[in-house]
Amino acid sequence: MVLFLNKEKPLALVVEDDENLANAFGYALEVFDVKIIYDGSAAMEWLREGNTPSVVVLDLNLPGVSGEDILTYIRAIERFSDTRVFLASANHLLSKSLRDQADLVLLKPIGFRQLQLLANRFK
Repeated sequence: MVLFLNKEKPLALVVEDDENLANAFGYALEVFDVKIIYDGSAAMEWLREGNTPSVVVLDLNLPGVSGEDILTYIRAIERFSDTRVFLASANHLLSKSLRDQADLVLLKPIGFRQLQLLANRFK
């Protein structure tokens, strides 16, 4: 897990099991204080501890708990009502089926600059 702590910035959560991609997402989201988690179960535990990110970049194919289950949890809890969720997946069909629950669907490969521009729009 990587955590960049700066209390003056809004919080972003990156949940991605590919460490290189997760770290790239973290750097692209430099306008946020970024928490990176590489496992779905660990992400659910972190969210259940009361952490409320402004933005979540969520892979759908994760070890432990699936990204789909994490998305369902986020959308069911009131304290996440202002949280923006960006799905990041290579699975076009699954991403399409979840489009209504997500704020944005990003199909992999996702460009660093693309995510950086989106982050600036949603901070």
